[in-house]
Amino acid sequence: MKIEIVCTELIKPSSPTPPELRDFELSFIDERIPPAYIPLVLYYSFDERTNIKQSEISDCLKKSISDVLVHFYPLAGRMDGQISVNCNDEGVLYLEAKVDGKISDIIECPEVEVLDKLIPYKSKGNITNAEEQLAIQVSLFSCGGISIGICISHRIADGSTLCSFIKGWASMACTKSKFIHPIFNSSSLFPPRNTPDFKPAVRSLAVQPPVIHLVTKRFVFSESVINALKSQVINNSSIANPTRVEVVSAFLWKACIVARRITKFSKSVAFYPVNLRGRVPTLTEDSFGNIFQMTSAINFSETANWIHLVEKLRAAFGEISSDYINELLGANGFELVKNNFMQINKLLGQGDCEIFRFTSYCRFPLYETDFGWGKPDWVSASFSIRNTIFMLDSKSPGGIEAWIVMAEDDMKKLEQEICMELQPFT
Repeated sequence: MKIEIVCTELIKPSSPTPPELRDFELSFIDERIPPAYIPLVLYYSFDERTNIKQSEISDCLKKSISDVLVHFYPLAGRMDGQISVNCNDEGVLYLEAKVDGKISDIIECPEVEVLDKLIPYKSKGNITNAEEQLAIQVSLFSCGGISIGICISHRIADGSTLCSFIKGWASMACTKSKFIHPIFNSSSLFPPRNTPDFKPAVRSLAVQPPVIHLVTKRFVFSESVINALKSQVINNSSIANPTRVEVVSAFLWKACIVARRITKFSKSVAFYPVNLRGRVPTLTEDSFGNIFQMTSAINFSETANWIHLVEKLRAAFGEISSDYINELLGANGFELVKNNFMQINKLLGQGDCEIFRFTSYCRFPLYETDFGWGKPDWVSASFSIRNTIFMLDSKSPGGIEAWIVMAEDDMKKLEQEICMELQPFT
């Protein structure tokens, strides 16, 4: 599939950022995040009923980017030291590409090598020297369909912020939608410290380029399969209301343990970011920044039942409790976050510990993103960090798509393990 970049430009806000908003302070959670990018791609098939040309779509997207940046003004700025963004309106990177192929071919049989060409930055979670806080690639397919690849800097924002920006951008483009403004209150809740020992961990194993060949595979769990997994948990554990994310995560964690051939003398750890929006009263889904805390579940046995791992995950999520939130918002909040990151680095540095990094975008309303020509047919993401498990809602209601990155030999074993374990439910 031939993909050619035909346009590269910087898009600036349609009106200048006021002087009093030019210095945007980060939070002490932002402070610790390395400069990497979070990628996401939305796919739209051509719909003859809309009668909208690709050139009109391109013009609409560029204008609405410029308009929405007035409200998401930190994304058009540049980092200024460790704790602030200079909101100087230098703009976001915009690429336009021509694709000789059908978007349906990608949706029906996605290949990571092709998907990677639909995002503007190829860092996919690794360290980058790029200066833009946001980059967008609009790919125009010869069949009439389009894809919109978006990369947001993790240095100043998380996946929830990315979804909030997409929602705002779409509502700006589609005048029928009500625009909801972002809320910039993270640094007031978690004021930056600017201390030398709390800079981004750029040497962390979690964000270094891989030294071995990695492959990425997608595994789709239908609603019926997930319900069957839930029933097993309900009938064989103390958990009466397991969530989709808990059962799929635990099932995959167990499969990854088998694939990595972890012995009983080693331990495995599942890392999970927990969104603080909705847990802190003054934070909403439109609060801007990195607003999460990491939790971890530890397993010491190669032969652990995956249902037992559901219980471990439930306990780990429960650690981000109301008491934890009260401490986070108190005088010792910074020390709590600092210890949280130090614990992660400690586990990453242990040679007898296998790390699996989970992230879930489930329940984010990405399939509701309408720029004026309909909702997306598919949503994808791509990362290149070893032992990463990234989960999205599937287009079919109630389902989950899990994207997993592993070493090539491990992936072969993982595919066999998942296929064998799911056989009774399919």
